[in-house]
Amino acid sequence: MRQVDMLVVGAGFAGLRTLHTFRERGLEVAVVEANDGLGGVWYVNRYPGARCDVESYDYSLSFSPELEQEWRWSERYATQPEILRYVDHVAERFGLRRDVHLSTRMTRAEYDEDAHHWTVTTEGDTAGTWSARYLVMATGQLSVTKQPQLEGQDDFRGRILHTGAWPHEPVDLSGQRVGVIGTGSSGTQLIPVLAREVDHLTVFQRTPNFSIPANNAPLSDERDAEVKATYSERRERARRSPSGLGFAPNKQSAVEVPEDERRALYEEQWKTAGFGFLLAFYDLMLDERANDTAADFIRAKIAEKVDDPATAERLMPRGYPFGAKRPPVDSGYFEAFNRDNVDLVDMRDTPLERITEKGIRTTAEEIELDTIVFATGFDAMTGALLKPEIVGRGGRTLREHWNSGPRTYLGVGVSGFPNLFVIAGPGSPSLLSNVLLSIEAHVDWIAGLLDHAAAQGADEIEASAQAEVDWVDHVNERAAATLYPKAASYYMGAEVPGKPRVFMPYVGGVRGYRRTLDQVAGNDYEGFVFVGSREAVPAG
Repeated sequence: MRQVDMLVVGAGFAGLRTLHTFRERGLEVAVVEANDGLGGVWYVNRYPGARCDVESYDYSLSFSPELEQEWRWSERYATQPEILRYVDHVAERFGLRRDVHLSTRMTRAEYDEDAHHWTVTTEGDTAGTWSARYLVMATGQLSVTKQPQLEGQDDFRGRILHTGAWPHEPVDLSGQRVGVIGTGSSGTQLIPVLAREVDHLTVFQRTPNFSIPANNAPLSDERDAEVKATYSERRERARRSPSGLGFAPNKQSAVEVPEDERRALYEEQWKTAGFGFLLAFYDLMLDERANDTAADFIRAKIAEKVDDPATAERLMPRGYPFGAKRPPVDSGYFEAFNRDNVDLVDMRDTPLERITEKGIRTTAEEIELDTIVFATGFDAMTGALLKPEIVGRGGRTLREHWNSGPRTYLGVGVSGFPNLFVIAGPGSPSLLSNVLLSIEAHVDWIAGLLDHAAAQGADEIEASAQAEVDWVDHVNERAAATLYPKAASYYMGAEVPGKPRVFMPYVGGVRGYRRTLDQVAGNDYEGFVFVGSREAVPAG
């Protein structure tokens, strides 16, 4: 049995940041990673066109000023290969690889109440049993793909690919007839790229999406120098912003400004803001009338971009508020439908019946294909946490505890599961924020929590049942005051049949959440119970 102070599950940004932080504080830390490389979601999402929808300078680690200064981003929105190069650079620069066990999947973890530690079982290259005082789940919010099992799928004679499990070897689709199912973030990034490569592309749309232009561009040396000269101020603006993106919220209401002024602002945001378009007015996610002004503007833009009026109409999202599903940030998505080799199949009008030997049959026709691509996304936020068996106090599993939806305190701790911590988990801003900023906030805050426990010589840190109940109630109350619950989104667990329909991230914003974390820490980490006495953990 391998013994460590802390076992971290996942070697994406969250796992690597956790490893670095706690190793520097004197703990013996090991990371287990199911994939055979570092990077988490960026290791597996290799589909053509994959890139981040947060600006490169912000989607990066902030703990090292030297790292900030030496790394040179090439584009406003980094591609998957560039992000992976950055991950590898971070790992090499800080010597992280030596404590990461690749191709090693955690299958089970059980808390030993007498010994106050976790016993973790792994399979793969480092198969065996681990004993750890602390177990940190850094498994990511978008790491378990949804693999559809459609009728006739095994009959298809061509190739089936998934954006979230793209092959590592080059995939040549030139000259092929390709069908893409799904038009979320992955689909909107993939479709324009495939349209230029394949002989014919058929897009099977389940739900039309509000998509914002990325306005991506190379980063000049002048821009790079400008950002790096004021990086610390940029980071602080991000921490004090609602989204963690640094955008200052417009304090005006969309329904109270004159129409010409509102349209002018939308036009400006459309050309520059990317994901920040959501913050054009403070009440876009609070008031349906305000939201309608943004939704109408975007639908008008779709009509401008798409030549065929019937196709444009089918691409226009209706029936749910703009922003209630995470809007993609695209580069030429709508324009792709102007190409002669691209067709749109709206599955609301002609549902998919089955996969056949030759392709896909809808209620209207059979479409012959050489390759089918599922751009169907992930079992978001809880998929990776519930995949292994995690057994807490009294033999109760996390699946049982979360039977009606995820329950956490602050998105960090779970009642009944001592010394278990989740990075950017349900109940925290997570996917409603710049997730890298949220990751670092959690890691640093957990470090303070462990320092507090060490000062008391505590063996055990556990969120109290009442604190968890109160926080879940607060998360639900904040969500209910917004328009987010009005869409069937992965925020609501609606992406997986049978998944509990509860709102999972915290809508109170990065700035408000940070104040809550500071308040809890200032009150001696109220809501956590500290038990036991032992030799103190190094406080760093």
